[in-house]
Amino acid sequence: MAKANVKDLLEAGVHFGHMTRKWNPNMAPYIFMEKNGIHIVDLHKTAVKLDEACSALEKITSAGKKVLFVATKKQAKEVVAKHAAELNMPYITERWPGGMLTNFVTIRKAVKKMNHIDKMKKDGTFETLSKKERLQVDRQRANLEKNLGSISDMVRLPSAIFVVDIMREHIAVTEAKKLGIPVFGIVDTNSDPRKVDFVIPGNDDASKSIDMILSVVGEAVKEGQSQRKAEKEKSKEDEKATAEKDADFDA
Repeated sequence: MAKANVKDLLEAGVHFGHMTRKWNPNMAPYIFMEKNGIHIVDLHKTAVKLDEACSALEKITSAGKKVLFVATKKQAKEVVAKHAAELNMPYITERWPGGMLTNFVTIRKAVKKMNHIDKMKKDGTFETLSKKERLQVDRQRANLEKNLGSISDMVRLPSAIFVVDIMREHIAVTEAKKLGIPVFGIVDTNSDPRKVDFVIPGNDDASKSIDMILSVVGEAVKEGQSQRKAEKEKSKEDEKATAEKDADFDA
């Protein structure tokens, strides 16, 4: 598993926290010092907590389970979408749909509606609609794609969520906690680390910092996925060997 490197974290600016007057006292254990009115995160602790999070994520993904990535702030959206897409994991980078987790059945219905529209376009039904109706359907499809397209393959609740800025995404965190879904989060000095299960203390405002952390997280997820793939291939080989052995016995 890839390990967090303090030097890399430093170069990416992961250590820059918020202004001291905006701090959350519960982040005190992760703060190294104060400089020019800004709290500096202890990167040695960040590295330790990041490794702990990566170990847990590797275990989750090695079991073939999904992790939902959440980041709707401007400087995090593209970074998270890029990494999540590379990992073939669901993600939310637009507005968090209320009830996304706690009312998942309704969200799935919306995704099915999107798929139904696609089917209409393929089988020719779409062309039988009036011009006005086609325009309305296209607008509905575009809106659904924007908000839910990135989770269209998520047929069941995720086994964990990874959040960038737990204050901004507090609804997502609350829903996950209510359902007992583990929460992994990049937690800045203005946030309450007690709200998440796996705290990664660091700068959640700079895209370079977010990208650095997600790069390490991504390696852990890939490792878990590789383990899963290897196990499935071994299982197939064992089944094939058993079938061949049975065939030889019958002969």
